[in-house]
Amino acid sequence: MSIEDRVKAAAKNAEGKIEEAVGDLTGNHEAQVKGKAKQAEANVRNAAEDIKDQVKKSID
Repeated sequence: MSIEDRVKAAAKNAEGKIEEAVGDLTGNHEAQVKGKAKQAEANVRNAAEDIKDQVKKSID
């Protein structure tokens, strides 16, 4: 598990939530979509880290 990668994913998720919220407040659909995309990217990064952890556990 890479703590650095998890932190980057958490930051990307927070960035996406903020961008989506700003889009919601301003009615900017593009910002909403970009925010949701960043959150999805963060979820993929976390899933990749989970897979790495599972592989490492099975090897150890």
